Amino acid sequence: MDTVAQTFAPPPRIGMVGGGFMARTHTRAARAAGAQLRVIATSSAAGSRRAAAELGYEAAANGEDLFDHDLDVVHVCTPNSTHAEHSLRALDAGSNIICEKPLATDASAAAAIRDRAKSLGLGGTVPFVYRYHPMVREARARIRRGDAGTLLTVDASYLQDWLLSAEDENWRVDASSGGPSRAFADIGSHLVDLIEFITGEHIMSVVATTRTVHPRRGGAEVTTEDTVAMTVELSGGGIGSILVSQLAPGRKNRLVIEVGGSKESLRFAQEQPEQLWVGRRVGSQLLDRDPDALSPDAARLCTVPPGHPQGYQDAFNAFIADSYAVFAGEVREGVPTLDDGVRAALVTEAVLRSAADRSWVEVEAR
Repeated sequence: MDTVAQTFAPPPRIGMVGGGFMARTHTRAARAAGAQLRVIATSSAAGSRRAAAELGYEAAANGEDLFDHDLDVVHVCTPNSTHAEHSLRALDAGSNIICEKPLATDASAAAAIRDRAKSLGLGGTVPFVYRYHPMVREARARIRRGDAGTLLTVDASYLQDWLLSAEDENWRVDASSGGPSRAFADIGSHLVDLIEFITGEHIMSVVATTRTVHPRRGGAEVTTEDTVAMTVELSGGGIGSILVSQLAPGRKNRLVIEVGGSKESLRFAQEQPEQLWVGRRVGSQLLDRDPDALSPDAARLCTVPPGHPQGYQDAFNAFIADSYAVFAGEVREGVPTLDDGVRAALVTEAVLRSAADRSWVEVEAR
């Protein structure tokens, strides 16, 4: 991957835009990476003060004030519709960015962020953090070595239940805050990224169906989708199916991806991240996370001994540490860049077009 010119000596001085769940997750990871927590801004001065006291930052006087600080990295953890605005402001102020996905609510805005960063010689990453489970890296390494053979099929799903009821509300439901896609842009984008990251191939075309199960929530009209079912064609000739739902009772964060090759299959389940299933016609295997038995890229992400489970925050910590290292001029394997954020936005737009037209749609290259 391309690296940027060294702009700071670690530890980085960081700012945080947003004060919710993702800001807390980013902050824990930033602290673990040794960052200097400088300033935080939320949508109100009172909210900034509360977040600063809770998380250990200085509170920005207002949203504009944050960008006046001398910051190496700005983390953007605000509602989706504001990602482009905050990212561009941070870049223009001379800061590298870590922007929550989706990078923007449309592909043109996502590409504008990427292009601005490149023109300024700055870096940016997007938290497709499931890449940072060691067993995901192991699956990728096996495919790159040719162990799986020719890619034939992909079967992937991401199921949650936190918006199951019509009474369940969140800012993401409102298209003016979350963007025109909800379920797919929010969690389906992780599947897109994992499919392309693990296989090394691109999704070339899609045919999709979406459903808005609850047309109203809390008295307000809902225009974003609750569920998505789709078929994809990959650049190497393989085909795949993807199912996304935020209305799956009992499923809290069930991300599963299975890649079928001509020699073996590989299955990773995020709720059981310590294992990788390796399927063969004879002699299938359940591979445990053990750095002594894994590829070098997977082994480097094993931060505790075998039998001591690693999970989501561990993956996030590794992603943030790698992002800071890349911004400082180092080379790290598999860091999700702004290009990856643009790819996810392009696939999301193809899904929405396909669902509207009820036809196959090619994914634009940009």
